[in-house]
Formats: sequence, C-alpha cells, structure tokens
Amino acid sequence: MKVSLFPPKAVLVLKGDVSLETLNRALKSVGDYALSEWNDEIDAPLQFALPIAQQKPTPFWLDAPKWKRASFNTLNCLIGCSIGDFGFIIYAQSVGLQWSMWAIMGVAIVCGLTTSVMLETVILKVRESFSWKLAVQTAFSMSFLSMLAMELAENATDYFLTGGTVMPHEPFYWLALALALIAGFLVPLPYNYWKLKKFNKACH
Repeated sequence: MKVSLFPPKAVLVLKGDVSLETLNRALKSVGDYALSEWNDEIDAPLQFALPIAQQKPTPFWLDAPKWKRASFNTLNCLIGCSIGDFGFIIYAQSVGLQWSMWAIMGVAIVCGLTTSVMLETVILKVRESFSWKLAVQTAFSMSFLSMLAMELAENATDYFLTGGTVMPHEPFYWLALALALIAGFLVPLPYNYWKLKKFNKACH
C-alpha cells in the first residue's frame, strides 16, 4: 500500500483475484469509504485508489479535551490559592484582627499565592520526582498571571458581596465564599485554555 497526503489517497496493490465489490462491502463496515480502480505503471494485477478523508481542524476555542485539561489545572490552582487566601480572611475575621480591609485582602492574596505555589511544589515533587529546587522554580513560573487573576477575582467578588462585614457564623458568608470561588475559577480559565492550546503549557 502507498499513502500520500498531496493528493490525499491510498493506493492498494493486490496480487490476487479480489473484486472491487468485495472490497467496498468490507470497507462499508468500518466507515464511509469506497475504492475505485486506478491504473499506473506498477506491474500488479489489481490496483485501487482509496481517497483519504481530510479531518477538519478543530476551531481554536472548541477543543473539548483542552478545555477539560485547562479546567482540571485551574481547579488545582484554585484549591491552592483558596487555602491561603480564605484561610487568612476567616482567621482575621474570627479573631477580630484590627487591620484595614485592604491590608487584610492584600495579605490574603499573598497567602493565597504562597499556598498555591507550595501545593504545586509538593505535587511536582511527588508526581514528577522533581528536586525541591526545580519543583519550586517550576511551580512559581507555571502561571503567576493566572494565579494573580484568580486571587483578584476571588477577593473582588467577596468584597462586593460582603463588604468585609459579614462574619463566618452567618449563612450569607458561605454563600458569598462559594460565589467568590466560582469567580476565581472562571476568570483565569480562558487564559489557561489559551496558553495550553497555543503553547502547550499548563498553568498547573
């Protein structure tokens, strides 16, 4: 058999008494293919040409496997960021920390970025057997922009909904927290998909 992409076709050379109808019946069982007789200078009893169906490229923003991978990566990042971010905010509100709201949110963002890098460092160390130094460098460089956008989205949503005055014992606090987590997931997701699709680089 000879296969070419320009033009797209496969040439099947048979040394035996097989009819064109028999071959086409066999092809119909596996897909929408059809053989046609083809003559060339090759010295063989039977020669057939099979057109190769050209696969249409997937539109850039409609690659389902890439969206799935980007979503999984973003979720990992969200878990890492939220541990430090909301952990500090809950602590600050629980103990009545007498800081300004902006100071609390600023420290919360730093804590979120730190725990995200720490979590990814451990994952790279355990799963990929990186050295600790390489794991830290890789985790920090994977996508700092994605983590920062996530942190800003989470804190902005939380502040918009609660104004920093709702306490952890109030039910609305946890509803606002859930909405902030959703915002933190959705905001960097398109960027993470774009980076994965265009450069094959995952945020986490």
